[in-house]
Amino acid sequence: MKRKTCLTGASALALCLAVTPSWAERGSDGQLNIIYWQAVSIMTPYLSNGTKEVEAASLVLEPLARFDENGDMVAYLAEDIPTRENGGVSEDLTTITWTLKEGLVWSDGSPVTSEDVAFTWEYCTHPEGGCAQVSNFTDVTSVEPVDERTVTVTFDVAKPYPYGPFVGAQSPIIQKAQFGDCLGPRMPECSEQNFNPVGTGPFIVTDFKPNDVILLDANPNYRDAAKPAFANVVFKGGGDAASAARSVLETGEFDYAWNPQVEPEILAQMAAAGKGEIIAAFGTLVERIMVNQTNPDPALGDERSTVAHPHPFLTDPQVSRALSLAIDREILVETGYGEAGQVTCNVLPAPEAQNSPNNDWCRTQDIAEANRLLDEAGWTLGSDGVREKDGVRLSMLYQTSTNSVRQAAQALIKQWWSEIGVETELRNIDAGVFFGNDPGSPDTINKFYADLEMYANNFDGTDPEKYMANWACAEIPGPETQWQGQNRPRFCSEEYDAMIEEMGKTGDPAARAELAIKMNDALIEAGVMIPLIHRGRVSAKSNTLGGVRMNPWDSELWNAADWTRVDG
Repeated sequence: MKRKTCLTGASALALCLAVTPSWAERGSDGQLNIIYWQAVSIMTPYLSNGTKEVEAASLVLEPLARFDENGDMVAYLAEDIPTRENGGVSEDLTTITWTLKEGLVWSDGSPVTSEDVAFTWEYCTHPEGGCAQVSNFTDVTSVEPVDERTVTVTFDVAKPYPYGPFVGAQSPIIQKAQFGDCLGPRMPECSEQNFNPVGTGPFIVTDFKPNDVILLDANPNYRDAAKPAFANVVFKGGGDAASAARSVLETGEFDYAWNPQVEPEILAQMAAAGKGEIIAAFGTLVERIMVNQTNPDPALGDERSTVAHPHPFLTDPQVSRALSLAIDREILVETGYGEAGQVTCNVLPAPEAQNSPNNDWCRTQDIAEANRLLDEAGWTLGSDGVREKDGVRLSMLYQTSTNSVRQAAQALIKQWWSEIGVETELRNIDAGVFFGNDPGSPDTINKFYADLEMYANNFDGTDPEKYMANWACAEIPGPETQWQGQNRPRFCSEEYDAMIEEMGKTGDPAARAELAIKMNDALIEAGVMIPLIHRGRVSAKSNTLGGVRMNPWDSELWNAADWTRVDG
């Protein structure tokens, strides 16, 4: 009988960990069933910004280091974490040298070498490519193998925090032998490689059906001979959040359901069936509305939502501020998230030292002030109750993924905006498409063929440098980048780019926190995003699934090699 220990914390719901006194042999626990209602479209984070792709790929692809459930960095493919104290980081902070663990092999049995690490950098930073995670390599000028197991990353500035490249689920190592012919424009064309990557993780892909199901087997060459405990994984995608939660909590068909974004009272009713439990922890996940700074008018053809055409009114921060003030975030939390949500006015809500105190004006709904701001900006009410200015109506398309909580939030926000003379058309898109990576689809978050779009995301670890760099001018998606890039609002500011550069040079923790707050405030003041809710990462797990350590700082599946079957 395996013991079960439950932990609780102020920032999380009850988190239960299965503790096993010893390991059985690899594959002895049979099949693991996982469901992500947002279906996975590709098995690499380098061609998708979607959490679903990052997490699914983390079962196969691994970084040199990652973050544990407490936000602490831990070595994975590396022997240890390089620091100035152990000589791994140079005194002038311009290089970091990593050493791979001895004897590492890929799932095909070939050795993992420093050449693979260097190639991963070359792959993601190719000037003709469209890598979704290029911000992880900010300021890197070279990645040079020293010997078979040692590689040195060089920066063009002193880098007090040199842990962007190859750290966390968004920046794993890929095999040079497999991806060598997939550089630049060929990145999205290499379907076999992108669907079935050779990795070092606990599982290998045996069959991949995009936007449907992934079948995986235990990696026969995984570095721990006793792991993983599960022989195979069925990773199902599609459906909706409620049915995914039900499949764990009520029917027991699945062992783990990611992100059951369902009204809290419904989730509690499901959990009462006794087959599973809700697990949650707060990190940096924020539900927000992104405000398009470019014009999404279909009449613009291939130039819609590109920097060639500024938005006719959303570039005015006064309009965005009015939209934000009209929203009652407390009601959104109460109706959609319960204990797993907190009101936030910041895109960077944690750790606490980086949580800005300067935007609390958004915490209280103020319809009167929102109307005053729009009056002041020259927007007058028309006969139909919709404001207009210079022949332009204050009318917007507001899109998000298909999900009952998000559709309820959309409906509430549309009503509040109608009270300030804003006309809103609502649109919801299948989550697998919305968060997908197809450059030909008009419905992805990166194409952003709407005025506003709502979703949530976060970043690996607790240091915000590479996350805040997402809003650099160079990160704007467009046809020339195959619509890759994290700067979805198309915000571009020389002053903000200068702060990104300054962050890269700043070592003092207090100074870094101060700068992070300044960057957060710059985004809010510019009106390029409207933060709504600081969300706990929530999932459902079966009572018979042990070893799960809910992680808000990395992939939720970060320690799947340790998962086991226990008595429920």
